[in-house]
Amino acid sequence: MASDKVLSMEEVAKHNTKDDCWVVLYGKAYDLTKFARVHPGGAKLITDAAGMDATAQFDPIHPKDIMDKLLKPALTMGVVDPATIKPEHVAKAPEKHKAAPKKKKAAAAEASDEVEEFKKPPLAGMLNCFDFESVARETMEPQAWGYYSSGGDDEITLRDNHLAFQRITMRPRILVNVREIDMTTQVLGVPASLPLYFTATALAKLAHQEGEVAIVKAAKKAGVPYMLPTLSSYTLDEMLAARAPGQQVFSQLYVNPERSRSEEYVKKLEDAGVKALFVTVDAPQLGRREKDMRNKFTQQGSDVQGDDEGEGEVDRSQGATRAISSYIDPGLCWDDVPWLKSITKMKVLLKGVQCGEDAVAAYEAGLAGCVLSNHGGRQLDTCRPGIEILPEVVEALKEAGADKQDFTVFIDGGIRRGADIFKAVALGAQAVGVGRPVLYSLASYGQNGIVRMVHMLQDELQMVMRLSGTPNVASITEKHVLTTNLADHIVPLPVDNLTAGTYQALEPAAKL
Repeated sequence: MASDKVLSMEEVAKHNTKDDCWVVLYGKAYDLTKFARVHPGGAKLITDAAGMDATAQFDPIHPKDIMDKLLKPALTMGVVDPATIKPEHVAKAPEKHKAAPKKKKAAAAEASDEVEEFKKPPLAGMLNCFDFESVARETMEPQAWGYYSSGGDDEITLRDNHLAFQRITMRPRILVNVREIDMTTQVLGVPASLPLYFTATALAKLAHQEGEVAIVKAAKKAGVPYMLPTLSSYTLDEMLAARAPGQQVFSQLYVNPERSRSEEYVKKLEDAGVKALFVTVDAPQLGRREKDMRNKFTQQGSDVQGDDEGEGEVDRSQGATRAISSYIDPGLCWDDVPWLKSITKMKVLLKGVQCGEDAVAAYEAGLAGCVLSNHGGRQLDTCRPGIEILPEVVEALKEAGADKQDFTVFIDGGIRRGADIFKAVALGAQAVGVGRPVLYSLASYGQNGIVRMVHMLQDELQMVMRLSGTPNVASITEKHVLTTNLADHIVPLPVDNLTAGTYQALEPAAKL
């Protein structure tokens, strides 16, 4: 096989053009000629390293094994003899982009030319999830912030994911003994300190150098399961090695067009004792996320757009979502469910179900459950939040004869308060997934930030359960909430100042 061949760096260096582009990463040479055209940072970042060792450029964000996971085996050209690598063969790591300084107010501008630097509040000053988001926005690099915070198109669904919870009102019961509150539960048989898990999010190194490794460790400290992402910044082995003894995790899967890649990955998960596989089904194409796209254009500029864009070969403005989409199979369909079930003994669930009919189809196909999700508002804009879909799905499954023990329903998207967790459980979800709150707390304060974020949600949930007359998770039912206005979208509400204060509005080019 080509991947077993030993190459000299002199041989690799011959492939140094955009039409014949070999790049060395972690000691292996890859043919990235086609990959360069869909690289999120633009082809120039790849082609500038053609014929060179680009490990130093690649390492800050990506895992060591991502090319082996994503590329066809034939594109791994061989192993490079390290003795042949000279200093001139090594591409330099890029300089980090810094966020633009804050603009001064008019009065302050007249009095002083100094720009006040952002001072990060102490961790103890964080009181809610929005606090972490506001700090992350100030501390993250623009590219990372743009990737994490962006939503599809006009970001209607992105915003409605949280606002939908506010269309559900509470119906508390009184004179219930709530001296002791027990939030503990089981998520697919895995013990959890509350009905919550960390859902899969890509490229956590964009938030913090410890990335997914820190999330694994924080999940253990917080007592909740973590769904390992396929598109991680650390290798699967590194994430699994970060587990504490006895710690149980789930995993998310993007099905690769090269099915053998997915089969190898799933086998590795199962051999490592991963408990459940969540197959993402809402991303046959990745959404159009303008904050991410805009950030790429303004950060990189025309010099990085390069020749290939002038020749019309690729739309470079797609930002950090572009490369990923080439490695997700848009042909995945219901006919593939038997194959998915056949390649693993793990519980298999679908992540991204958005209507009752598809939930019933998943149940009838013998799957273990589903996540009602719109991919964090990053895919099809104006589709419904998971919490809004939940009553429809629960009713459809009930009519189909599904039992909660046989088919588990989760939701994700927009969970920012303990009350949001309560409402989801009341309407039939076993637990909720949180993604951005994990990334923002990680970006702001590292592993300790994540743990504090979960503890805040626990404090809020404990209060809501006590005030609602529900001493344990099993006592939370649909009778504790009112959903009359959940689906009509026309209920006047007080302004949510925390959302308004942290949401970064889209702007047209002339305003930038």
